[in-house]
Amino acid sequence: MGKLVFLHNNQPVTDSLTVAEVFEKRHDIVLRDIENQITKLQEAGEQEFSLHNFEESTYTNERGREYRKYNLTEDAFTLVSMAYTTPEAMKFKVRFIKEFKRMREQIELANQPSYMVADPIERAKRWIEEEQERQKLQTDNLVLTQQVNELQPKASYYDLILQNKSLLSITKIAKDYGMSGMALNKKLHELGVQYKQGDIWLLYAKYQDKGYTQTTTHVIDADKARVSTKWTQKGRLFIYALLKNEGILPIIEHDQEGEAS
Repeated sequence: MGKLVFLHNNQPVTDSLTVAEVFEKRHDIVLRDIENQITKLQEAGEQEFSLHNFEESTYTNERGREYRKYNLTEDAFTLVSMAYTTPEAMKFKVRFIKEFKRMREQIELANQPSYMVADPIERAKRWIEEEQERQKLQTDNLVLTQQVNELQPKASYYDLILQNKSLLSITKIAKDYGMSGMALNKKLHELGVQYKQGDIWLLYAKYQDKGYTQTTTHVIDADKARVSTKWTQKGRLFIYALLKNEGILPIIEHDQEGEAS
């Protein structure tokens, strides 16, 4: 037998399969009991309660076939199990109630702020989790700010002649100068163009609305995403002018200077 109560959408629930197994009933009988309660709730005008506490779902048996089941909150379980009144059934109900209580306490503890945790080691672990979440939120907000500003570049005639939509990575631009992407990022930071937030380079606010970059988020899986910043042709020209002012020219202009001399 699995757990009597488990987390689903951060809420403690049990399901009709577990109820059937614990109370030693056929699953179709438990499904009938659940749907009788849902019908009574609907007749009483309690559709909202029904929707919030009874969730129809599915499971796959050992033969790979899919069947119906219900996930039940503590309130839903209480309604369904009211009809189970034998002494043995009462023992099972007490076990479920205790497990729901334990699961609620576990969730409350997990959501407790670090300063309220008594154990110093657990308090330190919680603080680290909170700090990681805070830093992630800060990074997400800064990325969002840059993305919003990138969508609002100031229009000018100069912009009209730069309608080339191709985007370039910093590594590709760096190759024009015989540099690595890491070196060019560092140089742009030294020149006050960008700063590093976590693993991401972001433009300082005064450059975000110039149309120099486009920042996108690529979803890797349900828990991971990667932010990618590409430079526009206008941004490429901005870097060119900026570096030229520092005496740094692209390789092709090195060759031109050599020919001229």
